[in-house]
Amino acid sequence: MPGPAASSRRLAIPEIPEGEIISTYDRYEDAKHAVDVLARAGFPVREVSILGNDVRSVERVTGRLTYARVALMGAMSGAYLGLFLGLLLFIFQPDNAGIAGVFLAAIAIGAGFGMLFGVLSYAMNRNRRDFSSVMQMVASRYDLITNGDLLFDARRILTEAAQ
Repeated sequence: MPGPAASSRRLAIPEIPEGEIISTYDRYEDAKHAVDVLARAGFPVREVSILGNDVRSVERVTGRLTYARVALMGAMSGAYLGLFLGLLLFIFQPDNAGIAGVFLAAIAIGAGFGMLFGVLSYAMNRNRRDFSSVMQMVASRYDLITNGDLLFDARRILTEAAQ
């Protein structure tokens, strides 16, 4: 009988789950809700998988890139890095006098370098990409799957919850 170490190894290897289809949904949120219903009813949800089918890559364009927008985004990310470095200096500096100046200087230097690197990177790649976007993986159908022994219990629970 495999122990906890064997089950954690089983989850580490990516493979498509096998079993019978309990139900099918068009939206991931609906499949998650069905699993929540099963969990509230005391069903062993460790035996359930949500299987996305017909997975597609969707890239949503969020805007046009300009030098001003790239400079602003670079300055923001650089300022966050500067804030982090300023925090490290604050923690490890034995004398805390003038710490506000150290924070402001670290943020300003980080923002400056972030802006510089952002604008240079954009200038070098300008003809290849003039827009910003967000990439997502989306399935067109989601199946709830479980082993055959639990199939009818799961369907019964979901049918009762829908009424």
